Amino acid sequence: MSQRVEEANQGQTEPQLRRVMGPKLLLLFIVGDILGAGVYAVTGTIAGGVGGIAWFPFLLAFTVAALTATSYLELVTKYPQAAGAALYAHKAFKIHFVTFLVAFAVISSGITSAATSSRLLGSNLLAGLEATLGDAGLGWIPIPGDETLGLVVAMLFIALLAAINLRGVGESVKFNVVLTLVEMLALAIVIGIGLWVMARGDADLARVVDFQGADGTSVILAITIATAVAFFSMVGFEDSVNMVEETKDPERLFPRAMFTGLGIAVVIYMLVAVAVVSILSLDQIAANAESETGVLLAAVQEGVPGFPVSTIFPFLTVFAVANTALINMMMASRLVYGLAKQNVLPSPLASVLPGRRTPWAGIVFATLLALALVLIVEQLAESTVSALAGTTGLLLLCVFAVVNISVLVLRREPATGTFRAPTFAPVVAAVACLALAGPWAREREAWVQYEIAGALLALGVVLWLVTWLINRRTSRDTAIENVDELKS
Repeated sequence: MSQRVEEANQGQTEPQLRRVMGPKLLLLFIVGDILGAGVYAVTGTIAGGVGGIAWFPFLLAFTVAALTATSYLELVTKYPQAAGAALYAHKAFKIHFVTFLVAFAVISSGITSAATSSRLLGSNLLAGLEATLGDAGLGWIPIPGDETLGLVVAMLFIALLAAINLRGVGESVKFNVVLTLVEMLALAIVIGIGLWVMARGDADLARVVDFQGADGTSVILAITIATAVAFFSMVGFEDSVNMVEETKDPERLFPRAMFTGLGIAVVIYMLVAVAVVSILSLDQIAANAESETGVLLAAVQEGVPGFPVSTIFPFLTVFAVANTALINMMMASRLVYGLAKQNVLPSPLASVLPGRRTPWAGIVFATLLALALVLIVEQLAESTVSALAGTTGLLLLCVFAVVNISVLVLRREPATGTFRAPTFAPVVAAVACLALAGPWAREREAWVQYEIAGALLALGVVLWLVTWLINRRTSRDTAIENVDELKS
């Protein structure tokens, strides 16, 4: 992430990005973006689907993500520009509309991820207030337990994110560092409580290798569905390539930071899953699987009942998922700005605040879309968090499939990067991503994800058509002319 943009020189008005990210900040960014709302949002659903082996779908999702990361690393060292998947698709296929669809899918995934985090945050904040100031705590303030208030809090938080982004990226970086440390602390608490329960002999460790799927569901199908759900928890590493122009010596730093970040994340996730299934019975997990507060809170409360940590944990969750929302809204608004600057989305969306040089129109667009998503999905799905999390994973699985195919296509060009993925990696990753994106990898009630993703992409196509009509009247091309500067 950039702290500040500066003029390339005194005679130009186009801002250039400073290379301010070293190895520690880059690793912190990757870990912070991966560890966010994912583990809070999906652990209960996964455990409810496969029982005690909830750690296994996390491992499989990590494998697919790591294979895809090799494709990203080959491409980011070959084309070190901050445009990510859109750049790679454009270089490979040279079809402007395909490039646009990939870019808008990435925008949509960022907004659905932020909406997921916001809804999770709203429910956990209310749970924390109830445990401290409400009837379950000091009894000072009655905290309503209905979902409507959680929805209102989520929408207010989305508005707060817009205000933070409008202030500038420098402030966002500082906020991101703090939130990353908080989310690591929250997950460490869950793991620590799990170890404590095991040490005192109250954990049923036999559940850790016990598969229990839904009646009539085969082991392979149940694990496939759970892996598709778990994939939401592994996304985030791909956002780091959008920071390549702000990273010092990216060709050397990116491979190490990306694999280290993914490795840290999957170890933490697997330990969290083991802790949850050790603390809670499968019946307790099933009862909390679709809760908007997440199953981790239930595990903390059951593991140390009446202990103060169970009271403060909801607030730690609030800060942890806020990190995911912040990063994704930043990414989405910047990409909207980049597309509008290229005359592929309506040009007013490229408007920038004169003083702070923040893309205010892109921020407003992303904010309004996130607010609409939270409101609409609340009516469509039984669990807003699960539906939005699944949609995020679905969109990115499709994007990752394109990236994995792109790296194979682009090998026809001379090798210029410092990293080359093993040939099997992008092939296996592309097949796995497409397989996990299919309807067979989702339960029937989760097919609402296709409706949400389709509606978002349809909105993008409508905006593209409107822009095309305007450009046609003004004799301008509706094409991404400088895709390598899409994010600048």
